[in-house]
Amino acid sequence: MELSMIRVLLVDDYQPWRYFVSSTLQKQLGIKFIGQASDGREAVQKTQELKPDLILMDIGLPTLNGIEAARQIRRLSPTSKILFLSEGRSWDIAEEALGTGAGGYVVKSDAGRDLVPAVEAVLQGKQFVSGSLREQDFTDSKDEYTADDPRSERSVEPPPTQNAEIRHEVEFYSDDAAFVTGFAAFIEAVLDAGNAAILIATESHRSGILQKLKAKGLDVGAAIKQGRYLSLDAVETVSTLMINDVLDPIHYAKVVGDLLTKAAKSAEGEHPRVTFCGECAPTLLAEGNAEAAIQLEHLWNEITKTYRVDTLCGYLWSAFPHGEGSPIFERICAEHSAVHYQ
Repeated sequence: MELSMIRVLLVDDYQPWRYFVSSTLQKQLGIKFIGQASDGREAVQKTQELKPDLILMDIGLPTLNGIEAARQIRRLSPTSKILFLSEGRSWDIAEEALGTGAGGYVVKSDAGRDLVPAVEAVLQGKQFVSGSLREQDFTDSKDEYTADDPRSERSVEPPPTQNAEIRHEVEFYSDDAAFVTGFAAFIEAVLDAGNAAILIATESHRSGILQKLKAKGLDVGAAIKQGRYLSLDAVETVSTLMINDVLDPIHYAKVVGDLLTKAAKSAEGEHPRVTFCGECAPTLLAEGNAEAAIQLEHLWNEITKTYRVDTLCGYLWSAFPHGEGSPIFERICAEHSAVHYQ
């Protein structure tokens, strides 16, 4: 069956996630969504009514969890294929989910690389398990795909120490606390790997991230002294990138290049890497300069290629008052190699 003929039911109680999944699959595979549900009981009812070819379903659902909903769905519509999309990283949970007869299990934070190949595999009758679980024993199926499949993309995870493909990724956070927690975990992984991290964020975010890193027992002082951790103010950094309130590509490249060169000298290991974590473009967006924010993200793509630097951009959902379906949101997503939600 042609992918454009596939009828899909999407089940998740978080609307921004439903938007990400539906927009990604519609754009990349041309798949048709015939319905959405926000809880387990509604998923069972809509399956009985619509008889979808494929059901994309979370596990942590209201009223009826996804695993129990899947069991009921398999009885009501045995020809409907099920792919779980869940944040759970436990193999026990994944095994229980697959035990319902589902065709695959994708960890949500790996969706940037795993979603499309997972859907393709499940529709072909093959089993797919997300790359975050690849250390577990899921090799029983010879037809199984993992995130190492050459068709898949990279997702936000600690930058590798080998000379791997660079990444310019974006993550959207529900609030400041989620932003601080997410960035702190990412920076901790970067520094633990012996790499250098450059954080460009607001004063409140920088302070919160520093506290989180210290609470985790990380010797931040040593990393700063070594030059492996640079923490810069977003507003001040953005002002240095602008000439007369306009982004100049040549000036921009020089300022960022100098920062990267400095940080690269401090990175350790056989294949040292530098990672940027920041909110320069979000700062411009917050100032009402959306076009400059888009331009900055676009220029950053050239920076990542020239200097082979990994980048994680962080946005708060509050920066998009018109919702995730706004043109600005879609243009920002288009400038990144992967999109993630927190």
